[in-house]
Amino acid sequence: MNKQQLNDRTAEILAMDEHLVHSFADLHSLSEPDARTVITQAEGAYVFDARGEQFLDGMAGLWCVNVGHGRREISDAVAEQLNTLDYFSTFYNLTHPTAATLAARLAQLSPGNLNHVYFGNSGSVANDTAVRIIHHYFNRLGKPSKKKILSRIGAYHGSTHLAIAMTTPQYRDQWDSADELVHFLPSPNVYRRPDGMSEAQFCDHLINDMREQIERLGSDNIACFIAEPIMGAGGVIVPPQGYHARALSLCREYEILYISDEVVTAFGRLGHMFASEAVFGIVPDIICTAKGLSSGYQPISATLLSEEIHDVISAEGARFLHGMTYSGHPACCAAALANIDILENDGICERVRTLGPVFESTLRKLLRFDIVGDVRGSHFMMALEFVQDTQTKDPFADDVAVGMRVSKHAQQRGLIVRPLGSMIVLSPPLILDEQQIDSIGRVLSESIEATTADLISEGLR
Repeated sequence: MNKQQLNDRTAEILAMDEHLVHSFADLHSLSEPDARTVITQAEGAYVFDARGEQFLDGMAGLWCVNVGHGRREISDAVAEQLNTLDYFSTFYNLTHPTAATLAARLAQLSPGNLNHVYFGNSGSVANDTAVRIIHHYFNRLGKPSKKKILSRIGAYHGSTHLAIAMTTPQYRDQWDSADELVHFLPSPNVYRRPDGMSEAQFCDHLINDMREQIERLGSDNIACFIAEPIMGAGGVIVPPQGYHARALSLCREYEILYISDEVVTAFGRLGHMFASEAVFGIVPDIICTAKGLSSGYQPISATLLSEEIHDVISAEGARFLHGMTYSGHPACCAAALANIDILENDGICERVRTLGPVFESTLRKLLRFDIVGDVRGSHFMMALEFVQDTQTKDPFADDVAVGMRVSKHAQQRGLIVRPLGSMIVLSPPLILDEQQIDSIGRVLSESIEATTADLISEGLR
């Protein structure tokens, strides 16, 4: 197509897009010119818009395209599965080879004795499922008062009615949720710790606060604690050293189950299939995962249960009254199996362990800019936080939207990143090479310079 034809095709798509309700969007602003980008193709670490422009995908779709775009091994596996068994249910006594194979594969890969798997179709469903199962578990044990959920300020656990209740309140302004069940603990954000407090002291402070709040609420009323190993959409918050192990120990002391929300961190993002034990030294009671499980090629999630939980919910007289039509969908399971094969055969976890520190180092060089307050994260899961003053850490006002400004400048230069208020997040495909990492550093450097110039010209600095 020539340029005019491409423009006409883009306009046609955007006209149809008026009927699409976009996730987490300011729907009113989408009517503005050039507010939407139409992505039509993808290959490797790149995506292409309807006008043929190329962008490096700094978001891996949405934390998920871990093995990169256009992997024919996955699409071929899905097509073959659909041509063999397009769909059948896993309700009651029914099963099929692909769901059974994937469940066994995940049990093999997971830490400890998390040997039983329930499949859903999103991270939200995986987390909802975990809580429903835990409530049922305690009901079966004769402890029906154990219902409350401990979460954290800054957490993101999904957007279904229960999952959004466990998500930090900033994501549900004017939206209702099942928040009567949830109690929030302080964010483990080391950058925003109290002045004069070391990281070790901050960890002590968080654990002491957790103990105090458990005792105030009453452990007989608390079912579980849910925590991302590294917080994702809350700003890529890496907790202080030892935090997760100490939190798990506290949960064990008070008979509170521990859910590790690995929707983002599993399947290579931190250099391991699962990060809970390999990176943070914990074996939780439940692991929830999605995104990288199929690298986004098909919608699938998994809730992995310990033997102890499964023994209670599968005992004689118990009924598992939880189910979704697409749980264990054959095509989704086929995509996940092919994806895991790629992760293993291509040594992608090992690659991330090698190049992840290079990516971190490249981004940390951006601390030289006086609006960059913090560069944090691990391996291919990183964030930049922008501040008015790097000494006081005073934030920009929300309406300045520094993250969005930097994101727009980056997109003009061929890089897509995710803006989150005064931050940008990067979670690229795990197949990046050093040249692409250098390119990201260069584009972000130019974009921060351009944003700083804009702020100065508008009298905002």
